[in-house]
Amino acid sequence: MSISVRLPDDSLRPMPEGATGADLALGIGTRLLDAALAIRQDGHLSDLKTPLVDGAKVEIVTSKDPESLDLIRHSTAHLLAQAVKRLYPHARVGIGPTIEDGFYYDFLVPTPFTPEDLPAIEAEMRRIVAEGVEVVHEVLGRDEAIARFEAMGEPLKVEIVSSIPAGERISGYRQGDFYDLCRGPHVPATSKLKAFKLLTTAGAYWKGDEKNPMLSRIYGTAFHTQKELDEHLKRLEEAKARDHRKLGKELGLYSFHPEAPASPFFHPKGTVVYNELVTYIRELYFKYGYSEVITPQILDVALWKTSGHYENYAENMYFTTAEEREYAVKPMNCPGHCLMFGSQKHSYRDLPIRYADFGRLHRYERSGVTHGLTRVRTFCQDDGHIYCAPEQVKAEMAAFLALLQEVYDTFGFEGMRVALSTRPEKRLGSDAIWDAAEGALGEALDEAGMPYTLNPGEGAFYGPKIEFQILDALKRPWQLGTLQVDYMLPERFDLKYTKADGGEARPIMLHRAILGSLERFMGILVEHTAGAFPAWLAPVQMAVLPITDRAHAFASEAADRAKAQGLRVELDLRNESLKAKIREAQLAKVPYMLVIGDREADSGTVSVRHRHRGDLGVQPLDGFLTALVAEIAERR
Repeated sequence: MSISVRLPDDSLRPMPEGATGADLALGIGTRLLDAALAIRQDGHLSDLKTPLVDGAKVEIVTSKDPESLDLIRHSTAHLLAQAVKRLYPHARVGIGPTIEDGFYYDFLVPTPFTPEDLPAIEAEMRRIVAEGVEVVHEVLGRDEAIARFEAMGEPLKVEIVSSIPAGERISGYRQGDFYDLCRGPHVPATSKLKAFKLLTTAGAYWKGDEKNPMLSRIYGTAFHTQKELDEHLKRLEEAKARDHRKLGKELGLYSFHPEAPASPFFHPKGTVVYNELVTYIRELYFKYGYSEVITPQILDVALWKTSGHYENYAENMYFTTAEEREYAVKPMNCPGHCLMFGSQKHSYRDLPIRYADFGRLHRYERSGVTHGLTRVRTFCQDDGHIYCAPEQVKAEMAAFLALLQEVYDTFGFEGMRVALSTRPEKRLGSDAIWDAAEGALGEALDEAGMPYTLNPGEGAFYGPKIEFQILDALKRPWQLGTLQVDYMLPERFDLKYTKADGGEARPIMLHRAILGSLERFMGILVEHTAGAFPAWLAPVQMAVLPITDRAHAFASEAADRAKAQGLRVELDLRNESLKAKIREAQLAKVPYMLVIGDREADSGTVSVRHRHRGDLGVQPLDGFLTALVAEIAERR
């Protein structure tokens, strides 16, 4: 008997019954078989040795396929686990998923792995690749799988299989002397894995639960070719050099201390940058019609029960008690803004009302997920809430999108990505309300001409949201702005306004942020700029560097005249060489250096150096200061 499958060009190809994807690739040509990694059958990715289904549309997956890189990385994670088991037979394996830009695998070992262990493990991985070990899919019954992993002495795998409902079949892969629990698919043999690198080690609790054992995690990455891997490793080195935790310390911007875990201390220079960000957003608030408000830090728990946060978000909140009354430290500004809106009567003529709030927020983030400025427990958002009538929603969304684009253009971000996050499983409100809210956001993006993807189930518990990602200088995506439509909080707080006909209606509430957390944005900005902020943001905008003692008087005068125009200046009168002064100013990422010798002091000029563009020549002091003030005012 024979079957027939449909190829990507819609041609039909007869095959013997029981033929696999590998047989199909071989029939087309040996070069295709050599390049083949898997097949896609009726849109479903599966192993190359999967039997073909009569009438199915079949594609041979090679390195040119977008999904193939994840396949390579998944298989390399198994390769890593096999190498570890060969070198450390006592190691117990956990899980090894792919992640963005790579993979990891967790192991239960008496002594955690260190970076010094990685070269030997990587060498063993290469030996297994050279062996060309075949990767074979197996399906077991649940009890059979439990018995197998118990015999192998793999308690973590037994725990995983035991959680699977009785009667279900278990998918696994045999790779020579190694067997692993996995749905697949995988490459047909280890010889397909040619470009990989183990990167680092870390600790991770089993299943992310602090009550469980601490496992030793090994991170790695893999690519189709060595050239792609080398390019990625080069980007990683650049990212390491730009790490905001490292640069923040070197530039004296901020620090962290165990007395306040995951809570940054901003030093004077860091506070300058922070405040300049706030000032910039405040100016735009005036332009776009927002009113800034201030709300309390600690509020009665009853408020958070009304808002739904107590039920849906309590594990991320801090609580305290005073005078036999329970309070919560606010993790968000929205309930406080609802109290303010509800404290007065509003007419349709008052709408839209746009509140903006730079209030400090506190959220309990587990210590395992905090990271520098990008994941902290105390922070401030450029937070805003808009109360509007239904017919105003589209216009308000359009205005916000214009504001967002203006901000991102100012910072030089390119390649914005947009995602619509829809209803989560744990949520407030009816499906009808969610349908309306998700529809409104989708329409706003369509009318703005913004392509977007869907993030099913990733919305907030009170409403769907649009998330805006930017790409930094290393083309890494970062999620910044958000826009959410909320029908629920106005309902729960019984918010109303008077319509033109005298009746009452509920406003629709829009939650929006542009930079998001200022702390997180500052960390991103440090890495985007490598700490070399544009002049308008730089903690020190110019350094005055006299060459001789005779030039000190004019250098001091130049610094005073710059300060009088609102510029942030450092005057370096130390008895150091000019070369040393310039080098230190460069390391401090100062945008402009004014070098003053006897000739400049006599003529009232300055020799200007830029940190990137080098020598800009001799210029009149007043002319340079005027140009710099203009550059800063325009935020160029």
